[in-house]
Amino acid sequence: MATIPADVLGLPKPAWAADDVAMLYDMAHRFMSEEILPHYDGYEKNEIVDRAAWEKAGAAGLLCASIPEEYGGSGGTFAHESAIIEAIGHVGVDGFGIALHNAIVAPYILHYGSEEQKKKWLPKMATGELIGAIAMTEPGAGSDLQGVKTRAEKDGNQYRINGSKTFITNGQLANLVIVVTKTDPSKGAKGTSLIVVETDEVDGFERGRNLDKIGLKANDTSELFFNDVRVPTSNLLGQEEGQGFVQLMQQLPQERLEIGTGAIAMIERALAVTIDYVKDRKAFGKAILDFQNTQFKLAELKTEATIGRVFYNDCVARHISGGLDPVTASMAKYWLSDLQCKIVDECLQLFGGYGYMNEYPIARMYRDARVQRIYGGTNEIMKLLIARSL
Repeated sequence: MATIPADVLGLPKPAWAADDVAMLYDMAHRFMSEEILPHYDGYEKNEIVDRAAWEKAGAAGLLCASIPEEYGGSGGTFAHESAIIEAIGHVGVDGFGIALHNAIVAPYILHYGSEEQKKKWLPKMATGELIGAIAMTEPGAGSDLQGVKTRAEKDGNQYRINGSKTFITNGQLANLVIVVTKTDPSKGAKGTSLIVVETDEVDGFERGRNLDKIGLKANDTSELFFNDVRVPTSNLLGQEEGQGFVQLMQQLPQERLEIGTGAIAMIERALAVTIDYVKDRKAFGKAILDFQNTQFKLAELKTEATIGRVFYNDCVARHISGGLDPVTASMAKYWLSDLQCKIVDECLQLFGGYGYMNEYPIARMYRDARVQRIYGGTNEIMKLLIARSL
C-alpha cells in the first residue's frame, strides 16, 4: 500500500504544525510504515493489533503525546496528537486504535483524575502497559448518553458495577476502561458518573465477542459485561458523583475533532492513490487522467479537500488556544466525515472494477470510512446540536 506525504494538497503548513509537530509527524509516519504496515494485513485477518505493537508505539513516544512529562507523556498539545493520527491515516493503518487511547481516554484522566490517579495510570498508558477504552454505548443507548442503564452502587468503600456495553473500541485489549455509569438513576444526566475499571484487577468483568464489522477490521471492537464488578470508590473520576455527563460534554469537542483528523488524513490519501492510479491506468489508448471527466472530477475533489483541510487547520488552532466551541466541533465532525465518505466513493469510481477489489487500498478506505458518520455521535445528532445554535 502506498503512503503519502503530509503536503499532498500543496498547502503551507499552519502555525500549529511547527517544527516539533512536523518532526513528530515524520517519525510517526516512519514508525507506522516500518513497524505497523508490514503486519497490517495480518492484523486485519486476526481482527486485532498485537499488544506488542502498542508497546513499540509507547517506546517510540507515540502514546500520550499530549500528556505532561511528569505523568510519563511527551508534554505536547492536540497538535501533536493530530500529527500522529494523520500519519496513521496517510500510511493507511486506520485500525490501530491509539487515537482513542491518546486523544480521548487519557485526557479524561488528566483533566478529572486526582493526582494519585494520574500518577498511577497515565505513565502506564504512555508505555502501552495499560491500553485505554471508554465504555459509553450500550445496546439500548448510543448517541443518547442520558439513556445509559449501567449502574454503580456504593457498597462501603467500593462501587458495585452492573451492566453491559457494546461497540467498544480497543475492547479486547483494553485493561483500563472508563465506564459511563449511573450512580443515581433518579437524577437523569445529573446522576451519571465516570468510573475507571482496571480489568486485570477485578472479578466479574467479561469481554464478549470481537464484533464482526464492515470495516476497521484491525481494530478490536467488543461487547463488555460488568457483573457485580467491584472497584474502589477512589476510582471515581472527579471529586464527587454526578459529574460524568458534564465531563463527557466538556471532552466531546476534542473527540469530534479527532474524528475530523482521521477524515482529512484519509481524504488526502484517497486523492493521492487515485491520482497515481489514473496517471498509470489506460483506457481506449490513453491514460484515464487524460479524459476530461477525470480531470474535472479530481478538480472538484481536490478543491473540496482543500476547503476541508483549511477548516480543519483552523479548528485545531482554535482548540489549542481553548476556543473550539462544541458547535464548531460538531460541524467539523459531521462535515469532514461526510466529505470523507463522498471523496473516497468518488475516488473508488475512478478505479473502475479494481476499486472494488480488496487488494487496492481504496477498497479498504471505502469500508473503513463509513463508521465515521456514526461514532462520536451520529452526524444527524451533530446537525441537531448545530441547529440549536441558530
